[in-house]
Amino acid sequence: MELSPAVRALYPFSPRAFQAPSGRMSYLDEGPRSARPVLLLHGNPSWSFLWRDLVAELVTRGRRVIVPDHVGMGLSGRPGSFLRLNDRIRDVAALLDCLGLSEFDLGVHDWGGVIGFGVAVRRPSQVGRILVTNTAAFRSERIPFRIALCRLPWLGRLAVQGFNAFAGPAASMAVKRPLAPAVREGFLFPYRTWADRRSVADFVADIPMERYHPSWAALDEVERGLPSLVDKPMLLCWGLKDFCFDGHFLNGFRRRFPSAEELLFKDAGHYVLEDAGREATVPAAGFLAPS
Repeated sequence: MELSPAVRALYPFSPRAFQAPSGRMSYLDEGPRSARPVLLLHGNPSWSFLWRDLVAELVTRGRRVIVPDHVGMGLSGRPGSFLRLNDRIRDVAALLDCLGLSEFDLGVHDWGGVIGFGVAVRRPSQVGRILVTNTAAFRSERIPFRIALCRLPWLGRLAVQGFNAFAGPAASMAVKRPLAPAVREGFLFPYRTWADRRSVADFVADIPMERYHPSWAALDEVERGLPSLVDKPMLLCWGLKDFCFDGHFLNGFRRRFPSAEELLFKDAGHYVLEDAGREATVPAAGFLAPS
């Protein structure tokens, strides 16, 4: 996929390729190789473009930053199979092992939360600081009606994959301040065709809301493992106008991690780093890379 000059100007990085268990994974590896690494994980329907400003800020502070595009998302390959939560946890863990990272700090957003925490609870001794932005890593019965519609068999996939009814609206619904044209183009760039959007639809279908769901056990394992991370330094950086990961999920993290610091933005939506800009990225980088 060839980025347009406008998107390239916002995303001036050199993606690398890794053959993950599920397929070809594109990832960023920016900053000095000898520095302590920060792993940043996006959700659905975004990609590593989501983290671009935080990546730049962390690199200026001398940190190494690893940012994968989940297989099927962003600039990664499009698999021919349905990937579940366990597959995605396995892919990220394989990347860490390939890079020889024995320790790392972590930043997560949206579906990247349960993936990132899924990796972390399986290797808690390797994890340092954790930045949490509008996400979840535990079971909940709450789901916005518009997302529930996208989970409907056949109809949901037709809407999400066929008519771009998830990635397209997200570019507007996930923010309270309209995205600049080039930024909007960047978020939507990897999801222009039916084939490009398969994993967007798969991610939605893989939200485990029922006990019989194939990913329910994996989510339960992540939730049960969260106490192993309770002593980790954590920053909850949250947009309070999120239509999806609202105060209910913020309070879920507060209950499980009572010592976590908070950076709250009352007028920011789901893409908190877009709405809050440097008011979020600078302190987030300061948390992950303390002087």
